[in-house]
Amino acid sequence: MQIVKRNIELRVEDSLMRVYIASPKPVGKYPGIVFYSDIYQLGDAIIRLINYLASFGYIVAAPEIFHRIEPVGSVIEPNDLGRMRGNDNARKTLISQYDADTRAVIDFLKNDSSVINDRIGTLGFCIGGHLAFRAAFEREIDAAVCCYPTGIPSGKLGKGVADTIHRVNEIKEEILLIFGTEDPHISEHDRHIIIHALENAKVPHQFFCYEAEHTFMRDDGYRYDAVAATSAWEQITAFLERKLKR
Repeated sequence: MQIVKRNIELRVEDSLMRVYIASPKPVGKYPGIVFYSDIYQLGDAIIRLINYLASFGYIVAAPEIFHRIEPVGSVIEPNDLGRMRGNDNARKTLISQYDADTRAVIDFLKNDSSVINDRIGTLGFCIGGHLAFRAAFEREIDAAVCCYPTGIPSGKLGKGVADTIHRVNEIKEEILLIFGTEDPHISEHDRHIIIHALENAKVPHQFFCYEAEHTFMRDDGYRYDAVAATSAWEQITAFLERKLKR
């Protein structure tokens, strides 16, 4: 399916938040997706993932997660200096600010005439996987996909300690988790903590583990694994179709 692309601005706590929107070209109503990047924001590799997802028939809305710190349109290079900069931005952002951004994007999708407003999901990578997990606390989220989500057991997300792992019972809909078994940022122990928390809270969930490293779905880095990424996307698109196009 062909797509169209645009940028909008949302005001959140007096900060201008750019949101990149990719949506199907054919006129109609489609499910919405709140999409979270990794710490490098909306660079080319992430934009390709957003566009790819939109082509399956979704209106995908991706905010700049560090809009309170970085100038509008800032892309952080995925290198050593960029990693320092992105992680520093994350440490300076309050957990409540991330949550406010989530609420703003959900409200935008709910009020967009081309979105089926009772079919909204979320998807994110790395820190964005954690943000997608938290977005699932919101009543409007019908499905959540978290790709190698960092910091959930430890509460590492922003300034302060995130209470994410203690709020799992607030998730009412199904969640899909994608992990890399060679990922040093999400150990086997951490994976088990997340999965056991979901089991104990009786949250419907699936998880898939690939023999791959962190960020293995980014096509611009040395850790990219095309085979694992393709398989993960097959699971993701099937899951979202089942949950949001029922």
